[in-house]
Amino acid sequence: MKGGASALYVEFEDDRVKELFDDLNDVRKSENLMKKEIGAELTKSVKKRYNQIVAFSSFSTLQQSGIGKMESLEGARKGAYSLRVSANYRLIVKPKAKDLSAESLKSCDTLIIKGVIDYHGKGKNFSWIIP
Repeated sequence: MKGGASALYVEFEDDRVKELFDDLNDVRKSENLMKKEIGAELTKSVKKRYNQIVAFSSFSTLQQSGIGKMESLEGARKGAYSLRVSANYRLIVKPKAKDLSAESLKSCDTLIIKGVIDYHGKGKNFSWIIP
């Protein structure tokens, strides 16, 4: 899905994530699927972050913007990044790049939305709320 002129392309981790975001972005035919799943307030925050993401032309410009206090993830989620949507919730994205070098991220114009997690405490326990 293309956000607009020279905007980041967005792909989705799986069909369920795609369904929720497609519905979220379809103002005419929305069935409020995400709102039913995670509530109105969090849905509004996710939508705001999504709109900000697609306004950038590359992953590195998004990364440098400071929006969502982006953090790189480690361990099993290495290569993915979290963006804050609220105090306890993060949108997890992954650049579709050949590697994680600065040069590769600079030319990366596509990211994959993996979902939204509940992110609590020092142990960084993850609980997926989307998908």
